[in-house]
Amino acid sequence: MMLGVVWFKRDLRVFDHAPLVEAAKHRLVLPLYVYEPELVRAPDCSSQHIHFINECLTDLDQALSARGSPLVIQYGEIAAVLKRVLDTFGPFSLYSHEETGNAISYARDKRVADWCNANGVAWREFPSNGVVRRLTSRDDWSGVWMTRMKQATMPAPDFLGKPTGELTPNGIMQPHWMGMTDEDKPLRQRGGRKQAALLFKEFLSHRASSYRQSMSSPLTATDTCSRLSPHIAYGTLSIREIVQRVWKARTELNAIPEPVRPRGALEGLKSFESRLHWHCHFIQKLESEPEIEMRNMHRGFDGVREPHFNREYFDRWRKGETGFPLIDACMKMLAETGWINFRMRALLVSFSSYQLWNHWREPAHHLAREFLDYEPGIHYSQIQMQSGVTGINTLRIYNPVKQAQDQDPEGEFVKRWLPALVNVPKEFIFEPWTMPEGLQQQIGVIIGDTYPEPVVDHLATARHAREVMWALRREPETRAEARRVFDKHGSRNPAREGGRPSKSKTKSSELKKEEPKPTPQLSLGLE
Repeated sequence: MMLGVVWFKRDLRVFDHAPLVEAAKHRLVLPLYVYEPELVRAPDCSSQHIHFINECLTDLDQALSARGSPLVIQYGEIAAVLKRVLDTFGPFSLYSHEETGNAISYARDKRVADWCNANGVAWREFPSNGVVRRLTSRDDWSGVWMTRMKQATMPAPDFLGKPTGELTPNGIMQPHWMGMTDEDKPLRQRGGRKQAALLFKEFLSHRASSYRQSMSSPLTATDTCSRLSPHIAYGTLSIREIVQRVWKARTELNAIPEPVRPRGALEGLKSFESRLHWHCHFIQKLESEPEIEMRNMHRGFDGVREPHFNREYFDRWRKGETGFPLIDACMKMLAETGWINFRMRALLVSFSSYQLWNHWREPAHHLAREFLDYEPGIHYSQIQMQSGVTGINTLRIYNPVKQAQDQDPEGEFVKRWLPALVNVPKEFIFEPWTMPEGLQQQIGVIIGDTYPEPVVDHLATARHAREVMWALRREPETRAEARRVFDKHGSRNPAREGGRPSKSKTKSSELKKEEPKPTPQLSLGLE
């Protein structure tokens, strides 16, 4: 009886897990998770990610042990670990989900395929969520996504038992054991399927009603968004499980007479479902073109910002010391919690890209470490969109003062995360540099001392960025490249996605429009 080895990566669950179901047909299953040094040392990984993963692994091990075979946890290069498995247990077949990860995991998978071929190990990969490997045309993607979402979810299988033998050492590792020096975030979410299930239940029963109306403001988003994004990123729940439960909840709500139906619940669930669709839509971009982790999606923007990278501006931005209270408060919240809502994420990227005129690559690494829900496919696709280098999206140059006035009108969020500004009157809270010197002395907020001066003139720098970017977008070569980008990555389902028709009906003038209207409410993970 040949052994089935299930390689867990960003799919830390036992339910709706095709590789586990198929491996269980061998009856003897070895569930395997590997901390890989190359991934741990990568510039997009932080200690909070490892701590969250460890909590997920604890839950996963309990679920697997109850079914007959506990989780085996190893540290090392994956091919070397697989060799130890082969030496210890003999011949096996390898099962895993397809992964749309960073460039390191992409290269790693190629090495695993070579090792399997060289050692006579059959490796079966299964589709993950709605992402399609070797997709030939974007025209087909939405239909494939819906077909997958309609398929029945798979129950967790039982195993005959664990194989004879043991891999040592074996067990959960702490970040500092692997050479990581950064600290965990004190207020981050906790991992594990149990936590995900509780969050999801609470969202469906309470928070969905205010989701659509309240997700944009940092004041209300923490309590109204689903907060499932890190669990989706690490696969404690599958997208299909979530989509089908949302469909069921919508059916149940539709059965309730409108006068007594929870107000806003249907709209909230519909909006949330669209984001589940968009979640896969953006990951598909990286799956189809892995190079966008490294370079501009639209090559016509190469060299526009790269030579002008300003290290001082970047450091002030990442530390929350720009002198713009909403920008700084968002960075302080991220530093403590590992989460901020989408509109504020978009604001941070926009400010870095337009007002500070910094290329997106290094800020993307910083935010990847800061976001607990970091998902490479969404992360790089969204950051390129927000920095204006896709060529097929409207430039979104946010005004940090106006956004603060719109989303935090009383300054509550700013004062919560920037206590140095707690005594600043409302009329100055978003532009503290305009306070008279006498008032600064009176309340103890000295601009340039207790709170920094603005790093730039945000109106002048935004104006310059707009002029440069739009002038480039009007050039014939840029428009031709934009068509290539759209053909490869653009939305195809206008009714569902707020996008454009298929390319056979797409007019050149439509390339000026923003790709999907719902995008301003998207999360770089999922809200």
